[in-house]
Amino acid sequence: MAEETTPKQYFMQHQQMDFEIQIILGSSYYGCADTGEVLSTVERIQEGDFEGWYQSWCGTAERLQGIAEESAAAGNDVSARRAYLRAACYYAASLSMIDGTEDPSRRVPTWNKHLACFDEFCARLAPPADKVEIPFDNTPMPGYFFAPDASGGPFATVIFNNGSDGPTVAMWSSGVAAALERGYAALVFDGPGQNAMLWLHDVPFRYDWEKVITPVVDFLVSRGDVDPARIALSGISQAGYWVLRALAFERRVAAGIADPAVMDVARVMRSRFPKEMVELLDAGKKEEFDAVMTEGMKYMDAAQRQELQWRMKPYGVDSFYDWQKKVEDYHVRDVIGQIECPMFIADPDDEQFWPGQSQEVYDALICPKTIVRFAREEGANWHCEPKARSLYDQRMFDWLATIMPS
Repeated sequence: MAEETTPKQYFMQHQQMDFEIQIILGSSYYGCADTGEVLSTVERIQEGDFEGWYQSWCGTAERLQGIAEESAAAGNDVSARRAYLRAACYYAASLSMIDGTEDPSRRVPTWNKHLACFDEFCARLAPPADKVEIPFDNTPMPGYFFAPDASGGPFATVIFNNGSDGPTVAMWSSGVAAALERGYAALVFDGPGQNAMLWLHDVPFRYDWEKVITPVVDFLVSRGDVDPARIALSGISQAGYWVLRALAFERRVAAGIADPAVMDVARVMRSRFPKEMVELLDAGKKEEFDAVMTEGMKYMDAAQRQELQWRMKPYGVDSFYDWQKKVEDYHVRDVIGQIECPMFIADPDDEQFWPGQSQEVYDALICPKTIVRFAREEGANWHCEPKARSLYDQRMFDWLATIMPS
């Protein structure tokens, strides 16, 4: 039988919706969702209906938040903690399609509900997560420090760097829970263009991520409960670029992880433009490029417009041309050889955003390096292995234990 080359969609033909559902279901392993809640919510959503997506997930989130509050009032902290986590996940899920809804202005109020539920979850952990502010320019970066126990350390610590559009709660199932189980402390934070830094402070992405990670490492080494010789940096999704860029300059990190590794963020974007549009970009013809894009928007379907708006927003520009020119700086071709620490590279089958780039990065690295395929046959395909986070964690943390034991 010939190998399947098209990744399977399970719930909807709308690829982004189906992918989001797979992410939510996959997060069930670490308690961010419950299968019945997910499936019953999905049943209420019509194919490609962005408003229905938002309303359905918000409805489920509100119901779970109510359960959490009732449990908390009765002193049932375990039940409250678990329900708050799922409510946070479902509020976050509602936001992934909000640019295509009737009222995108609901984003920040809904995001705040997600964050409030996540805060309630973090406060009920044992030990509770420490809400932190990391000094950064004029706007401190908010984050959470999770300790594996109450001993005071000093702990081996993993910095989990979120991607381009991941909500705060997503980092629990994308590394934090697995780290705590294995005795590692964990730090998550909102960097420029992410969550609070974008929605509350209008701080956009930046390509020179070493200017972000160096203050994060400064913050960690100042803590008495962190072992400064045992700090790892993990990046998911677009952070597969950011961590590589940062590690080319920041030498205090003992190990790096990229899921997937990204050599050039802009490459796939450029490949989707017709030749004439690329020529306008390369010729610096901003007005012409923007005019063609604006006209083309009229002929895009709702899904295409939603995706474009969603991806463009964190760069802090209104011009399509300026967006593409900014993204051109997001590559590590000229600094990849400067990375010295051991690297773990995830290489999932059917990677839809940066296909082939994990192998490209692996080939270019001259530091100690490991690349691991995550196969379709294992249910571990697609970007960031949405259905196989436990398998990913087993392989990555088993590797990390050989480099930086907890």
